[in-house]
Amino acid sequence: MDKYKKLISNTVIFAIGTFSSKVLVFLLMPLYTRVLTNAEYGVTDLIIQTGNLLLPLVSLGIVNAVLRFGLERTSRKNDVFTTGLLTIMGGFLILLLFWPLLDRLEFISGHTGLIYMFVLMSTLRSLCSQFVRARGQVRLFAVDGILSTVTTILFNLLFLVALQWGVFGYVLAIVCSDALSVLFLSVNATLWKYVRIRSVRWPTSLAMLKYSVPLIPNTMLWWITNVSDRYIVSYMLGNDANGLYAVAYKVPSIVVLVSGIFMDAWQMSAVTETKGRERFFTKVFRCYCSLLFIVGSGIILFCKVITKLLVSDAFYSSWQYIPFLVLATVFTCIVNFLGSIYMVEKKSMLSLATTTVGAASNVVLNFLLIPQFGVNGAAVATFISYLLVFLIRAWDTRRFVKLRYSGLRLTVNTILLILQSIVMIWEVPFWIGIEIFLTALMIAANANEILMNMKKLLRR
Repeated sequence: MDKYKKLISNTVIFAIGTFSSKVLVFLLMPLYTRVLTNAEYGVTDLIIQTGNLLLPLVSLGIVNAVLRFGLERTSRKNDVFTTGLLTIMGGFLILLLFWPLLDRLEFISGHTGLIYMFVLMSTLRSLCSQFVRARGQVRLFAVDGILSTVTTILFNLLFLVALQWGVFGYVLAIVCSDALSVLFLSVNATLWKYVRIRSVRWPTSLAMLKYSVPLIPNTMLWWITNVSDRYIVSYMLGNDANGLYAVAYKVPSIVVLVSGIFMDAWQMSAVTETKGRERFFTKVFRCYCSLLFIVGSGIILFCKVITKLLVSDAFYSSWQYIPFLVLATVFTCIVNFLGSIYMVEKKSMLSLATTTVGAASNVVLNFLLIPQFGVNGAAVATFISYLLVFLIRAWDTRRFVKLRYSGLRLTVNTILLILQSIVMIWEVPFWIGIEIFLTALMIAANANEILMNMKKLLRR
């Protein structure tokens, strides 16, 4: 199959499975914001993010290696899956030793056991789903996404509405859904057949760990870049402010939804397609960026409407934090695309180095900007951090793949989003007309890039 057709085919399949699970964030927003108070929502967010911080530590980042090595024809699938399973279980046993220490943390005290269940089931589900992807079973991956959506909705209705378990029910719904996902994938992909502890080739295991271990601090630093602002906002401004900020973060995830669907398919093509790689990467990158900026512009234009529809009145003021978070999210997605080049080249240390710069700048900027600009200071700090990482990666990755960037278009697109953000937040006179005009300019500047590539793909 032509590489462009294969990329589109996989993107469509991933869209079917991923869209349902991602759109769940928006479907359940009215439920969460009505059942939970601002402070409770802030606490659940901190609990989930703490669990996400522990994931790379427990798994040693092995899930990334499972996908990367699983896509290689020279690697035995038994070795890949067994290494992943042994690493996760060993890491979880070590984590159990730290239970008394974690239980002393004030903001998660009383929820430690729940966090442990979240970490275990989340790592196991990631292992199973990424291994299924690596084997090329993209349809099974998509079906699992749909079923996961259904089960999460049902568990939320049971735990939050019927039983009214609050914070506990919020997290438990995720845990139960992940557990059923692990069971579904294990049965349908007969994953137990790939557990071969006695016959595993340890050189493969060592190569996987060599690739994945540098991704532990890399993942943690991304976590710092993405989430440290929530802890700092909670510390400086309180849980109520963090609850509003956490809700505002959900809306730009529409951009992540568009990007994530594509990136699932793109990672497979980036590893397996080697012929005409620079031209292939450049065409895809330009079309990808154009789509991201158009979607981001549209979200800023309608951020008040989206917020009004999705959340209760108590959370409506969160709209004012959305514009700069959209900017940050757009560059998050672009940075992730450039990260796929490091993945292809197995240069996890370079990925770590660039991520370190982003995390350090984010923490410093948070402490500088939050006291001056409140919650929006955190959003601006995140945007600047990702912009900096993009500039570094754009320069560094040219050693491996010489992407032909359209610097003028990227600059214009960024300026347009910044102008939209300022106009929206400050509600300048005639702001509605100005917002519509800026969005129209964004579409005019990028539509041609998308249409040209679509025409070429359809001709193929």
